Amino acid sequence: MFDIQEELKKLPAKPGVYLMHNKKDEIIYVGKAVKLCNRVRQYFQDSRNLSVKIQHMVQNVAYFEYIITDSELEALVLESNLIKEHRPKYNTMLKDDKNYPYIKVTTNEEYPRILLARKMKQDGCKYYGPYTSSGAVNDIIELLRKIFRIRTCSRRLPRDIGKDRPCLYYQIKQCNAPCQGYISKEAYGEQIGQAIDFLNGNYKEVEKELKRKMEQASAQLEFEQAMEYRDLIRSIEKIMDRQKINTQGFEDRDMIAMAKDDKDAVVSIFFVRQGKLLGREHFHMELNEETGNSEILGAFVKQFYAGTPYYPGEIFLEYPIDDMDIIEKWLGKRRGARVHLKVPKRGSKHRMVEMARENAQNVLRMDRDKLKREEKRTIGAVHEIERLLGISGLDRMEAFDISNISGFQTVASMVVFEKGKARRQDYRKFRLRTVEGPDDYASMEEVLTRRFLHGKKELEELRQEGKDTDLGSFTKFPNLLLMDGGKGQVNVAEKVLEKLDLHIPVCGMVKDDNHRTRGLYYQNEEIMFPKNSEAFLLVTRIQDEAHRFAIEYHRSLRAKGQVHSVLDDIKGVGPKRRKALMKYFKNIGEIREATQEELLKVPGMNRSTAEKIYCFFHSSKV
Repeated sequence: MFDIQEELKKLPAKPGVYLMHNKKDEIIYVGKAVKLCNRVRQYFQDSRNLSVKIQHMVQNVAYFEYIITDSELEALVLESNLIKEHRPKYNTMLKDDKNYPYIKVTTNEEYPRILLARKMKQDGCKYYGPYTSSGAVNDIIELLRKIFRIRTCSRRLPRDIGKDRPCLYYQIKQCNAPCQGYISKEAYGEQIGQAIDFLNGNYKEVEKELKRKMEQASAQLEFEQAMEYRDLIRSIEKIMDRQKINTQGFEDRDMIAMAKDDKDAVVSIFFVRQGKLLGREHFHMELNEETGNSEILGAFVKQFYAGTPYYPGEIFLEYPIDDMDIIEKWLGKRRGARVHLKVPKRGSKHRMVEMARENAQNVLRMDRDKLKREEKRTIGAVHEIERLLGISGLDRMEAFDISNISGFQTVASMVVFEKGKARRQDYRKFRLRTVEGPDDYASMEEVLTRRFLHGKKELEELRQEGKDTDLGSFTKFPNLLLMDGGKGQVNVAEKVLEKLDLHIPVCGMVKDDNHRTRGLYYQNEEIMFPKNSEAFLLVTRIQDEAHRFAIEYHRSLRAKGQVHSVLDDIKGVGPKRRKALMKYFKNIGEIREATQEELLKVPGMNRSTAEKIYCFFHSSKV
């Protein structure tokens, strides 16, 4: 169990972001802190100073986690990203989604400019930030223009060269007037390159050169000029607070680093999507004394990406690993596009990897016991199920449940667990098409048939196109099928699998008289769980999750008033045509059995829509 009071003692006195989770592993609150140890402890002390909403939140906290950052600014932006991504229940959500300002270098122009931008766009420009205020951005832009004499005008160059006289910035020596041809395109490009280096964090050389000029001006008694250089140096020191949470561009990247001691290693992976850091995971690895850093990272990369359905374009590593070229080709084949493995030595990418390493070190130091508990309740529970059933290679489990009210508006849920963890992006919902009334067996037969037929069809299409077969939404089949029920539901599943020539083990999740999970029905016998075993707890979580997902879908349909029929799912059938169909045929069963010619007799019906209705009820598509 997660002991909150013990974990509070381990919190570091560093800036960062904390995430509160409930018993269902849902993120219910995200916050930032200048000192994590002080801020997080406040929630679990005297509640008199907490709002009612936060008091309710604290009562629902099962455990918390945190991400260390280098500054409060980084924590602020990461907090914003995580709130937008997870939309926690107890965070105040802004309706007008605030955008932080960026610095934009218009590298898509022959004579680039440096501007303030409110949004990042895929326009061929370089973006830096975000920053917490437009004032800070304007300060940086002004500084860069003064140091590197970057143009501010909106003239289209080189087309407009020489068409007008130079502006005031040329007169005050803050622009070299490319609009007049006073500086070559190559020389101007060098100035832009220096400005980009500065924005990438390589500003020490600029600072050193300014100090040299200040001292030289002072030695020549040009004190006014020396003061200008001094002010520029102070501006650099004031505003260059490094920001790593969002990166330039829109790339998808993974940042991987590690920490280890004599017996254990923790690998930390940060996920950057569309240029934003949206999350991270830690993995505990056992090793012996001879295992080196590169070997650990190499083993992790091969194991992690063998089991994940998504591959970013770039993977940045703390250390080089063996067979990088071969692994790049392997990942590229699975992704369907190039994947680059890199070891950054400097700049923002290196600092992101450093942040991943620092968080890995913190996890190894503070959360080793928590990681081992987590592995026990996930991977450990999966291994227990393997031993109980006498199977091996169990990775992906899919569970199905049916929900209806006296057979009305029947729906089904499919939940997926991989390596003992819920994989919510693979969850699927179904509305029944062919079954009327409370017939759970017939409903389950339809749902399983649709799920696996769709998967087989997707697989065949991807193979014909020469694409990675993991790219489809249904193409990854389970190693174990879990049915919400006993012998009857298992027989239905095995019948469907036999018909489709699929060989997947099937278990029924059997409940006792109090509607609590008591065991698994497998190969015509009931296998009982040891009480409070990790296998028992995992199967209970899966069964509860399948039930919850089905109930929520059913409730959402009722709340939206979608109670007439499945006709709402047919493209081209709106309220008027649905009403005409129900008036002509009286019930869904007659519509399902109607031919296309009979459907054409409905007032206002055309051949295209009649064909879609007929195909909907006679097709295997999901």
